[in-house]
Amino acid sequence: MNEKSVYQFEVENVDGQLISLEKYKNKVLLIVNTATDCGFTPQLKDLESLRFNLNFEDFEILAFPSNDFGGQEPLEGEAIVSFCEINYDTHFSFFKKLRVRGEYAHPLFKFLSDKKQNGKVGASPRWNFHKYLINRRGEVVDFFYPFTKPNSSKVKKQILKLLKVNHT
Repeated sequence: MNEKSVYQFEVENVDGQLISLEKYKNKVLLIVNTATDCGFTPQLKDLESLRFNLNFEDFEILAFPSNDFGGQEPLEGEAIVSFCEINYDTHFSFFKKLRVRGEYAHPLFKFLSDKKQNGKVGASPRWNFHKYLINRRGEVVDFFYPFTKPNSSKVKKQILKLLKVNHT
């Protein structure tokens, strides 16, 4: 397995089941740390719009709730999913709340933010709604700061470019 790939990681879904990110092999991924009580929370609607408008079976948004920034994720598990579905009509995958920065960060987020590990990007989340773009080989190719809206032309262009690349 490619050690520069997100496929080496397992994460827990909201029910606590371990999911291998290998499940998303050959898909373009947008990995986002989210929070339900943040000024950027309305980006959930933008993320859903992006998912809907790029309704390709080989594009997925993976949301990882985190309470690392200002305690802005007070909810847990299914309560997070319900809040997002009710308020923002979300239909993308949410995972168990985890740490995204610092020494206690989940190994996935340590990998995503460390250029020595992922080979491309050296940017750890500075706030909620930091976004990492992953190509079909599971490699980190770019990141977007929280203030970059998910449905911005900058993000969409990058995703569409990756989707046009043939499967390898």
